[in-house]
Amino acid sequence: MNEAMLAAGGRPTWAEIDLDALAANFRQVRARVGAGVKVMGVVKADAYGHGAAECARRLEAEGADWLGVATPEEGFALRRAGLSRPVLCFGGFWDGQAEGCLALGVTPVVYRLDMASALDAAARAAGRTADVHVKVDTGMGRLGVRHDYAAEFAGRLRGFGHVRVAGLLTHFAAADEPGRDCFTGDQLKRFRDAVAAFRARGHQPEYEHMANSAATFAHPEAWGNMVRPGGVLYGLWRDVLPPQAGEPALRPVMSLRTRVTLLKAVHAGETLGYGCTYEAAREMLVATVPAGYADGYVRALSNRGRVIVRGQFAPVVGRVSMDLTLLDVTDVEGVRVGDRVTLLGADSGRVLPAEDLARTAGTLSYEITCGVSARVPRRYVSAE
Repeated sequence: MNEAMLAAGGRPTWAEIDLDALAANFRQVRARVGAGVKVMGVVKADAYGHGAAECARRLEAEGADWLGVATPEEGFALRRAGLSRPVLCFGGFWDGQAEGCLALGVTPVVYRLDMASALDAAARAAGRTADVHVKVDTGMGRLGVRHDYAAEFAGRLRGFGHVRVAGLLTHFAAADEPGRDCFTGDQLKRFRDAVAAFRARGHQPEYEHMANSAATFAHPEAWGNMVRPGGVLYGLWRDVLPPQAGEPALRPVMSLRTRVTLLKAVHAGETLGYGCTYEAAREMLVATVPAGYADGYVRALSNRGRVIVRGQFAPVVGRVSMDLTLLDVTDVEGVRVGDRVTLLGADSGRVLPAEDLARTAGTLSYEITCGVSARVPRRYVSAE
């Protein structure tokens, strides 16, 4: 493949998103919790880097009861894309966004009285009632009404006649750590006490939800009547599920691919890349690929990562640059300019899971997929 052919379709680096795998993972969750528990498909952070609108569209078609986002902006974007399922915004909202949440049907999580007041005013002006879910902080220490203030908060919310508490939620801090199951149990008890306090003060929340991916698979006692799977929907589980969850039949959704754009002979003793951190110990054939840390192929994989070329693993050599990465393809028989290179995902019977990249880089699989940047086009594939 010559340079003109390579350039014809733009830079040959892309993320391939398998929507059938996403659907299969959703069905796994649905089967696990049963028909009596609703499933919220979490599509925050651009669906963990996979593309929120397309993933939400497929989850909606598969029967997701709710969609979960982090910010009102993410929820508004789903509405502009034509998504119709109920949307819950975990982060609440900021000044001036109460009206937008109400108008576009994005249900905010509330954890301060001034938020309830702003929604109450917007709903009163519109002649409507605003639904909210109240977050209770049972031990995570981030957002939420402290569990020991829940009763007072519930009482004060009664003063807002145009706000309805449609749901209560909390978030587990260590549901993926068996050694902290006692703490998870404490969080669950605190949440149940908070729910009782809200009900005792006249609120009638329809939804009680606690379970993230880890709790969905490992703590059925924490399912409530809705679960909030995130990473497992995208086939990310090996570094987020505890051992008692077993090995669920989840499929990776994202593959990150590029192509060889240059092949070059390198002699023994020569160095490669910034800082001269790699010295060739033999005569080598080195491939340059147009992907680097600006695309989400993290710099921590320098001299440590590996990729798949022609069905063979090939090591990363030298430092990963912003836009380019070097590979040792000396032992890849028949390698040519234009060959497909898989940085993440499966190819020709070989697999590079996000969890493996994360382990090498000293991070979490979620950060790997979320880090695939906006300049990398997403290509959606589906046979269904």
